[in-house]
Amino acid sequence: MLNFLPVFILFPLNVLLQIANLVWWGSLIIVVGLIKLVIPVPVIRRAISTFLNMCMHGFGVCAVFFINLTNKIEWDEKTDGDFSRQGWYLMMANHISWIDIMLLARFAARRMPATKFFIKQELIWVPFVGLGAWALDMPFMKRYSRDFVAKYPQLKGKDIEATHRACEKFKLIPTTIVNFVEGTRFTEFKQQKTQSPFTNLLTPKAGGIAFTLAAMGEQFSNIVDITLVFPDNPRHVMYEMLCGRITKIVIRAKVLPVDEKVIGDYFNDSVFRYRFQAWLNQLWLDKDQQIEQIKQQLSVG
Repeated sequence: MLNFLPVFILFPLNVLLQIANLVWWGSLIIVVGLIKLVIPVPVIRRAISTFLNMCMHGFGVCAVFFINLTNKIEWDEKTDGDFSRQGWYLMMANHISWIDIMLLARFAARRMPATKFFIKQELIWVPFVGLGAWALDMPFMKRYSRDFVAKYPQLKGKDIEATHRACEKFKLIPTTIVNFVEGTRFTEFKQQKTQSPFTNLLTPKAGGIAFTLAAMGEQFSNIVDITLVFPDNPRHVMYEMLCGRITKIVIRAKVLPVDEKVIGDYFNDSVFRYRFQAWLNQLWLDKDQQIEQIKQQLSVG
């Protein structure tokens, strides 16, 4: 453990380690992805995709290794349900910090297929991230706002169609799709500004996850509900990590079924939309209470 080092050493060290990790795995993924692009043989392409997914696991494991190297962390992980490396999962998680991506990648590496994200189309230009996501077959999405679709009605449903096409490549390779249901990282300012009814969470965006389930619902083995808590570092988690001050990380995972409660026409069926929103809000209420209980238990302890 290097957390005894002063902050003026730990901070740049952590930045360099995480950048080096991204550059190494990103470069490897991009090079192998380009090789895959020019090989027409399906069996070989599938083998290369499997290797690329292993690289995504490697990125998460190494990123967390470096976090452990410079922070003295107590890990508290509990799971409810069984996982399989041969399954397809939709992972829903609350979002606190940029390091959530690393934690989820490392969590999956030990239990399930590699994590993949729906990427905003603009991010393809970010060095190592954009081309790396492309090589990993992560779908780049161009979302249309409700006002834009109203102005150009011919675009209605195009995003769903694009997702269906992008997810076709997931049918042969087990995959874990990650959805940060709140749409952005939680802060107390955002919680108050949006008038979220939850103490520790932002209001979940039902449309995004319903969108994903509409595109791939029948393919998912299960939904995995992930709760992340940094009880000793509730604010500025990324900065605290870079300074070597993260002391405890709590992860709770629960495996949920994919059934008629979550698969339906969210955008055109008002009955299903109401039922789906009720299901998601109850799930988020339970998560909020779980986070509060974790905090209280630690404060008593």
